Amino acid sequence: MNETHDGLIKTQLSNGLTVLVKEAHFAPVASLWIWYRVGSRNEYTGITGISHWVEHMLFKGTAAFPRGAVDKAVAREGGVFNGMTWYDFTTYYATLPADRIELEAQIEADRMVNACFDPQDVASERTVIISERQGAENDPQFLLSEEVLAAAFRVHPYGTGTIGHMCDLETMTREQLYAHYRTYYTPQNALVVAVGDLTAQEMLRIVDRHFEALPNGPDVPAVNAVEPPQKGERRVVLEGDGTVAYFQTVFRAPGVHDDDFFAMIALDAILAGAGGMTMMGGGLTNKSSRLYRALVTTDLAVAVYGSLVPTIDPYVYSLSAVVRPGHTLEEVEQALDVELARIVAEPVTGDELTKALKQAKAQFAYSSESVTGQAFWMGFSELFADYTWFDTFIARLSAVTAEDVQRAAQRYLQRSNQTVGWYVPTDDSK
Repeated sequence: MNETHDGLIKTQLSNGLTVLVKEAHFAPVASLWIWYRVGSRNEYTGITGISHWVEHMLFKGTAAFPRGAVDKAVAREGGVFNGMTWYDFTTYYATLPADRIELEAQIEADRMVNACFDPQDVASERTVIISERQGAENDPQFLLSEEVLAAAFRVHPYGTGTIGHMCDLETMTREQLYAHYRTYYTPQNALVVAVGDLTAQEMLRIVDRHFEALPNGPDVPAVNAVEPPQKGERRVVLEGDGTVAYFQTVFRAPGVHDDDFFAMIALDAILAGAGGMTMMGGGLTNKSSRLYRALVTTDLAVAVYGSLVPTIDPYVYSLSAVVRPGHTLEEVEQALDVELARIVAEPVTGDELTKALKQAKAQFAYSSESVTGQAFWMGFSELFADYTWFDTFIARLSAVTAEDVQRAAQRYLQRSNQTVGWYVPTDDSK
C-alpha cells in the first residue's frame, strides 16, 4: 500500500508497520520518529504509569546497544535524541545529519524487540520514577490538575495522568512491565515517520531494511471506555502547603473530528492567548487576551493559562490562574465567569478574531518549522486522526468565523459541562 500526498509517502510493511516519509531539503538533516499507540489511555488501576515506566526502560540498553551506547553513538554523529509518553502515545526520536539517519532506524528496530528489562534496572528505575512523582507533588498546580481531571472523568482513563498513582509505582513488577512492552511494542501498533534531506525512496529502503523482518505481536487490547455526558457542575477544593492559591476549571471539549475543534482553537486564543497544543509549541505572549486583561492587568491573578489538546477521544478545555496574594479565589472565579458569559452572549469582533487566528497560526508555524517539528506533527496527527490533519491545519483554522466561535462557546462553556478546582493554601505563617 502506497499513498502519495504533496510530497509525502505513506506505506505499510508486510508486518503491519505504518511508514510516513517526507522529503525536506532546506537543511542537511533528517529526523526519524517511532510512535507506539500506547499511553495512559491504555492503562487501568493497578498499572497506572506503566507506559511511562516502559519508556524509561527502553533507554537501559540491549545486547547490541548496551547502556550508554546509544547516547554516545548519536552524540558522536552530532545528533540529538529523546523519548516521551503521553495519554495516547509513547514516542522516540533522533535528529541527525541526513547521511547518518540510518543509525536511528537501527536503534529503534533493535529496541522494539530486544530491550532487556534487567531486574536491577527495573528496581533502580522504580526509585527514579517515584522521585519524579514526589517532585511533581511539590507543585500545587500538579496536585490541583490531578484532582480536577479525576473529577472530570469518571470512566475514561484520561482522568489519570501519565505519571501514574504512587501505589501502582510502588507495587508494579518486572513481569508486568515486560508484558506491557511485548503487547504494545510491535510493528502493527507502531508508526515510523521520517522527514529530512533524503530521497523518499532511500528512506523507505532504510526503514524496510531494519523493520520489515521484525515479527508481529498479539492483537492490542481495545480501549472501549466512553465517558458519559456530564449532567452538572462538579467542584473540587484541595487544601495544601503554601501561601498562594490556584484556580483551574475544565470543560468537556470536542474531539479533533468535531467541526467545533478548530473553533475551540480560536476561542482559546481569544480567551487566554494562542497555545501550542503540544510540547513543540512556540512562546507567544498572551497579554492581549481577554482573560489576561480581566485577571492579570487588574491584579487579581499573577498569570492565566489556557490549554486545548488534540487527543484520540474527547478531552477537556482547561483554564488556570495563579491568584495574586491579597485577592481570593472567589474574585478570580467571578471575573473569569464574567468573561465566559460575555463570549457566550456576544460574537467576537472581526479584528479580534483575525488577531487570534494569526497568533494560533504562528504557534503552529513555530512548532512545525524544523524537520523535527514536522516529523512530530505528522506522527502526532496520524495517531489521533491522520497526517492530512497536519497538512490542512492552517486552511481549516482560517475558515473559522465569529459565528463558529460563539457556537462553540455556547455549546461547551456551560456550567453543566464544567469541573472547577480550587487550591486553598493552608500556610498562614506570614
